[in-house]
Amino acid sequence: MADPTLDLLRRLSEAFGPPGHEHAVRRIFAQEVGGELRTDRVGSVMAELPGSAAAPRVMLESHLDEVGFAVRSITPEGFLKITTLGSWWGHTLPAQRVRILTRRGDELLGVITSKPPHFLSEEERATVQKPDQLCIDVGASSAAQASREFGIAPGDPIVPDVAFTTLRNADLLLGKAFDNRAGTGVLIQALQQLRQLPHPNTIVGVGAVQEEVGARGARCAVAMAKPDLAIVLEGAPADDTPGCTLSEAQGALGRGGQIRLLDPTALMNRPLAHWVIDLAAELGLPHQVAVRTSGGTDASAIHLHELGVPTVVIGVPARYIHTHQSMIHRHDYHAVLQLVLAIGQRLDAAVAARCTDFLGH
Repeated sequence: MADPTLDLLRRLSEAFGPPGHEHAVRRIFAQEVGGELRTDRVGSVMAELPGSAAAPRVMLESHLDEVGFAVRSITPEGFLKITTLGSWWGHTLPAQRVRILTRRGDELLGVITSKPPHFLSEEERATVQKPDQLCIDVGASSAAQASREFGIAPGDPIVPDVAFTTLRNADLLLGKAFDNRAGTGVLIQALQQLRQLPHPNTIVGVGAVQEEVGARGARCAVAMAKPDLAIVLEGAPADDTPGCTLSEAQGALGRGGQIRLLDPTALMNRPLAHWVIDLAAELGLPHQVAVRTSGGTDASAIHLHELGVPTVVIGVPARYIHTHQSMIHRHDYHAVLQLVLAIGQRLDAAVAARCTDFLGH
């Protein structure tokens, strides 16, 4: 029997959706969530599940986009020079396959150029090329063929070409863009299930655009949602691989979802974060608590909206994010989903009041 969660994650992972070009991911959101949807003027999409007028408006938010590239120019020989959409480490890029979406709507395959080791100097062997030093080979023999025959033009978006798959350990899922299609999957399934469950709150589910280029979509989406509190759903970087300090891991695969207390862009609302941590413990849901010294999420924009929005980030740990391949654990994903469902059902006006009772503490 087909697993609906795996099918959803496959479609989300394989969808084409770098910043500013989230159409395919937004289409999946609309198809799966259904009902009356709204969008803002930059492309974020919102579904609202009504609750009691006295209860808070709770924003469940996930960004739809993934890190990618855009065509910067075409060389006379037909190679594509690129610029990044989001953060990449050049070390991971050479010889990787990519998909280019043209204005005509065609998708073309290409490969990021790589100089054979036979031709590398000692200095080059010790140097990581920056992304803007690399090109993409689409098999064109000239700029004219690339532009006129293939339809490629400056600004065309690019994403990795990766097929979603399960590993031999079937609990581990491999694919591109789990930052943030893991969070988007949780958001979609939470909205589907909360529609059938009693909840006091008005649940405002938002798929935001352009997070990877500076949380731009969230700035507009939070104005559309008008929340009292916000739960940001993420594909958080895992830190349980060689090169990380494993004894300090706060995002290890198989240990549950990650509840983030702070990062350089946002200090989470402490009463809300602690309430979520305590709820996870009460329900016996595996979870990890994270303090991050780098990176950021849409919480950076949401928590500062107007007079402020108490916000917390809950993530599905994902290995190797911001590369072609990422990996998540099925149990972590379901632990986050169950926690979000419990938040939707249990969070109420009393909890919301404690989150902003700064004179009472």
